[in-house]
Amino acid sequence: MTVERADGADGVLELTLYGRLECPLCDEFKAALAAWSAAHRPVQLEVVDIDGDAALVERYQWRIPVLVAAGRELCAGHFDPARMPAGNP
Repeated sequence: MTVERADGADGVLELTLYGRLECPLCDEFKAALAAWSAAHRPVQLEVVDIDGDAALVERYQWRIPVLVAAGRELCAGHFDPARMPAGNP
């Protein structure tokens, strides 16, 4: 089994957040993630608006926000710090 690393070459945790532009829950999620990042390790966050892709809407519409690292879902609906990868950059 191959495990993809979620760390960039510089130790930054590379994450993707699936959500919507007008989404207060997504905004709360990003704020919680930013606080976690400031306390634990840097992140590079790609934010994807699911409304731009019908397949993403079908997959995530009732579960947003959804946080993914290296193809693995970490959190859905709310930020859960216990699900974040351990380690330091």
